[in-house]
Amino acid sequence: MASLMQGRLPISEDLLLMQKGTLMRKVRSKSWKKLRYFRLQDDGMTVWHARQAGGTAKPTFSISDVESVREGQESELLRSLAEELPLEQGFTIVFHGRRSNLDLVANSAEEAKIWMQGLQLLVDFVTGMDQQERLDQWLSDWFQRGDKNQDGRMSFQEVQRLLHLMNMKMDQEYAFQLFQAADMSESGTLEGQEFVEFYKALTKRTEVQELFENFSADGQKLTLLEFVDFLQEEQKEGERASDLALELIDRYEPSDSGKLRHVLSMDGFLNYLCSKDGDIFNPTCLPVYQDMTQPLNHYYINSSHNTYLVGDQLYGQSSVEGYIRALKRGCRCVEVDIWDGPSGEPIVYHGHTLTSRIPFKDVVATVAQYAFQTSDYPVILSLENHCSWEQQQVMAYHLTEILGEQLLSTTLDGLLPTQLPSPEELRRKILVKGKKLRTLEEDLEEEEEEEELECELEREQEADTELEAQLESESQELSPRSKDKKKEKKSKPILCPSLSALVVYLKSVSFHSFTHSREHYRFYETSSFSEAKARSLIKEAGNEFVQHNAWQLSRVYPSGLRTDSSNYNPQELWNAGCQMVAMNVQTAGLEMDICDGFFRQNGGCGYVLKPYFLRDAQSSFHPERPISPFKAQTLLIQVISGQQLPKEDTSKERSIVDPLVRVEIFGVRPDKSRQETSYVENNGFNPYWGQTLSFQVLVPQLALLRFVVEDYNRKSRNDFIGQYTVPWSCMQQGYRHVHLLSKDGISLHPASIFVHISIQEGPEGDES
Repeated sequence: MASLMQGRLPISEDLLLMQKGTLMRKVRSKSWKKLRYFRLQDDGMTVWHARQAGGTAKPTFSISDVESVREGQESELLRSLAEELPLEQGFTIVFHGRRSNLDLVANSAEEAKIWMQGLQLLVDFVTGMDQQERLDQWLSDWFQRGDKNQDGRMSFQEVQRLLHLMNMKMDQEYAFQLFQAADMSESGTLEGQEFVEFYKALTKRTEVQELFENFSADGQKLTLLEFVDFLQEEQKEGERASDLALELIDRYEPSDSGKLRHVLSMDGFLNYLCSKDGDIFNPTCLPVYQDMTQPLNHYYINSSHNTYLVGDQLYGQSSVEGYIRALKRGCRCVEVDIWDGPSGEPIVYHGHTLTSRIPFKDVVATVAQYAFQTSDYPVILSLENHCSWEQQQVMAYHLTEILGEQLLSTTLDGLLPTQLPSPEELRRKILVKGKKLRTLEEDLEEEEEEEELECELEREQEADTELEAQLESESQELSPRSKDKKKEKKSKPILCPSLSALVVYLKSVSFHSFTHSREHYRFYETSSFSEAKARSLIKEAGNEFVQHNAWQLSRVYPSGLRTDSSNYNPQELWNAGCQMVAMNVQTAGLEMDICDGFFRQNGGCGYVLKPYFLRDAQSSFHPERPISPFKAQTLLIQVISGQQLPKEDTSKERSIVDPLVRVEIFGVRPDKSRQETSYVENNGFNPYWGQTLSFQVLVPQLALLRFVVEDYNRKSRNDFIGQYTVPWSCMQQGYRHVHLLSKDGISLHPASIFVHISIQEGPEGDES
C-alpha cells in the first residue's frame, strides 16, 4: 500500500535515515525526560515510537498532523533545560489545533538536523498535495491500521476488521464479493492498487450518480451545455455559468480527451462536487475580499482573552505558545497582564492566581516574530498594566527596542486625525491599547512639555517615597492591626509617561453611560465591558450600544467566574456591533467553532467588515428587536448523505456510529434555531438521510450556520463526530459538500456531508 505514495514522495537521504530509526529523548517537563526510539514508517507519512529499538511500536503522529518544525532554541521548555540538554540537539514538532507540542532531543546536532529537515520536507509535500494525493494518503493510513501483521497485504479477515474501524457494517457475503472482485492477482489478499479498487467499490456514490444522470442525456457524460444547465439551475451560478463550466471541466475532468471535447465524466463531476468549488464555503470569500480602507471601528476584530494562558485561569500554564497559537490562527488583538517581576523585569501572568509566569520581554519578542505570519493587518496589544512606575519604564523600553519600526508610537502623519485609521493604513503595525496620561490632542500640541512633566512626576514619586518611609517609621509605634491597615492604604502606581506615550489610537477609558461617552469621550478612546455588563446593555439599550460601536471601539471579555477558561457565544455581542469580543482561544467548543467559522472569511486576516446598519452612528437597528428592511428569507437544507465519518473513540473497534445531522442557526435572537435529521443505524461510512430542514431568517447579514454530526446514543448524551460553521454571506447554494472539522478545528478529510442548499425570498410558500 505504501507504493501509492512512494512514487510521489520526495527522495532524500534524511528520509532514508529517519526510516532506519533514531533513539531520542522525549521531553515533557523539567522532570520528565525519557528515551524513545522514533522511526518514520515505510509509507513516509507516519512516525511510530517504541521504548527501544525492536520494541513494540505505537503510532505517534501522521505527517498531516504537523504544522511546522522549530529549532530547539525556540522552545520555552528546551531553553529552560539548556544547561542539561544542548539546544542545538533539540527540536520541536508543532501540531495543528490545540495538541501539545512534541519536544525531542537527539544525540547530536547532526541527527537533530536530519529530523528537522526531513520532517519539514514531508510537511511541505503534504501541504502541496492535490485532492487525489490527499485521498491516497488517507487510504495509506487506513491500510497501515488495517494491516495488523504489517506484511504489506490485507487478508479478508483483516478487511472485515478494517470495515469496523472505518465505521461500516456490511453483509459478510457482499463484502467477500467485493473483496474477490478487487483481488485481481487471486492471491487471497489485497495489495496496493487492489485495495484502492476495493475502496472505490465501497464508496460508490449512487446519489451522485442519480444526480449526474438527471442532467446527462446518455448517462455517460455531461456535455458543456448540460453542465452549464446544472450550474445555472442547481448551483445558482447565474451569468458566469458558461465561463465557469469550461474552467471546471479543465480543472476536474481526469481524461485528456474529455477536456478536449469539453465534457465531464462521472468521475470529473464527483471531483468537482468534492472540491473547493463544490464546497459550501464560497471560494470567493476565502481571500481578502472586503473593503479594508474604512475606520478600524467599522470591523469585527478577532480577539483573544488572557492570551498567555494555555490552560485554566487558576492553575494553568502561562506560555509564549499562547501568543504564537493565537497570532497564527488570525487573532489581531491579544491581551497581556503585566506585573512587577524579580530583578526589575516585568512578568506576565494571571494576577493573584497560581498560574505560571513568563517575562514580559519574551512575550514582546514573540509578538514581534509572529505578528504578521498569518495576516498583514494590524495587531493590537491590550495591556493590563499592574506594574510600578519603574517597571513601566522597562515595559516601554522593551516595546520600543524589540518592536522597533513595527510599533506605532505616533499618529500616521503626525497630525490630529478626525477618525480612526483603517486596517489598510495600519498594515504590519502593532498598536498599544492601554491607559494614557493625556489626550491625543495634548500629545501633539505639547510634546515639548513632556520632559517637564516627567520631571514633575519623578519629584512626586520621590515625595511619595519619603512619605512612605516616614509612615513606616511611625508604624513601629502602632499595634500590628493598625500597621496592616496603613499598608492597605498604599497608593496605586503612577502611570509612566514613556509608556503612556506609546498609546496612540487606543486609549482605555472607563465606561459610565452612553450619554457620558458621547459628551466626554473621543473616537480614539475605547471601553471594555464584562460579558454580563455588555449583555445587560444590549437588553436595556441595544440601539444605543449599536450607535456607540459605530464611532468608538468596544472590547468585551469573559466573566471572571469562567475559571475553567470556558467561553461565551460571541454572536450576541457581534449583533450589537462590538468589535473586540475576546475569547479563550485555548478552549475548544461551540463558541470557538462560531468564532473560527466567522473569521475564516476575508482571507482569515482577523478583520471582518460589519454590516452597513452597524456602521451608521444614526442606525435604528436594535439587536434584540430587529426590524429588517428586507423580507424574511427561507432557507431549505436537504441533508442527503455522509461520507467516511470518523469515530470519536477509535479504541472501540467493534462499535459503529449511528450518525445524525443537526443544523444550527446563530444570529439575532428571532433567527436562532436548530433542527436535526433522524439517525442512521450502524453506518458512519456512507449514511443516507435524504431529509429537508427549513428555517426562517430575518437578518441574514448576521447569521451563521453550524452543521454538527453526532453519534446518536439512546442512553446518554450523543457523541460529537464533527462540525463546520459558515457565515450566511459565504454560503453557496446548490449541491454542496460540507467538509467536517474536529473539535480542535482540524480537517477530518475525507469526512463530509452532502447537502442541497436553497434560499428563497419571503416565508415558505409565499409567492407575493
